[in-house]
Amino acid sequence: MPVDTKRVRGPEVSQSPSLFLCKTAANKSFTQKDARVDGRQRGQVDVRSVFVRCGLISQAKGSAYIEAGNTKLICCVYGPREMERKDETDMKSGRLMTDMRFAPFSCRERGSWIQGSDEKDLSLMLLESLRPGVCLHKYPRSQIEVNVMVLENDGSVLAHAVTCASMALADAGIEMYDLVLGCSIRQESATYLIDPTYLEENGCNLASGSGDNFGSLTVAFLPSLNQISGLQSDGEMGEDILTGGVRTCIEGCFKLYPVIQQALTKAVRRKAPPSEN
Repeated sequence: MPVDTKRVRGPEVSQSPSLFLCKTAANKSFTQKDARVDGRQRGQVDVRSVFVRCGLISQAKGSAYIEAGNTKLICCVYGPREMERKDETDMKSGRLMTDMRFAPFSCRERGSWIQGSDEKDLSLMLLESLRPGVCLHKYPRSQIEVNVMVLENDGSVLAHAVTCASMALADAGIEMYDLVLGCSIRQESATYLIDPTYLEENGCNLASGSGDNFGSLTVAFLPSLNQISGLQSDGEMGEDILTGGVRTCIEGCFKLYPVIQQALTKAVRRKAPPSEN
């Protein structure tokens, strides 16, 4: 048989290196009580460093890119434009449509382009978080489409998707009551992990065991109005722990707020026409 001499062929029997990576990182994260894998401290409002940029895709009305650690997302906004289905036309208000998908290479296990049940649930949560912040009554008989693509999943994708979509809407010139920022935490009994990574989201149950006050919380927040537009909780947490988790997420949103404002200001300056002088 002909052999491709330009291709480096691996061994016939092999294992994915991610299996050994997960074990090493998981053991490292749970042997130290206070420090986390990336150097942040437990029980403190210490979010990951964020890189954001607007206006990357010229074909879309508005676009935004966000990178928090190894979590990378990009969002495109199209519209407002005429509704495709006339029977769903609302004469008094517009319609916001969201679609959130994972790229096949974004997770440790390769996925497919077909939207799964998890992606549909995340799209619905994203819609419920963004809708209170958009002035839909300004766009009657129109629809606004928000498409989010997760390029790499390293935890807290829903929270960062809310922030990225809000930036894309602002970049598209959609009238909004306020920006919508997202933040998430992972609760472990008496302590918490803010902006958890993928290993922290999926490995805490194995290391800590089951019990009370173990779960995750994601909050969508409007900082200027000081209102919560969306809340999603998993696990078992008491009332006091849940209330404290919401306050922690709000503090995390306020830490992101100046970065988002600066990115939008730079995007507006780039789009502004050059001065005559």
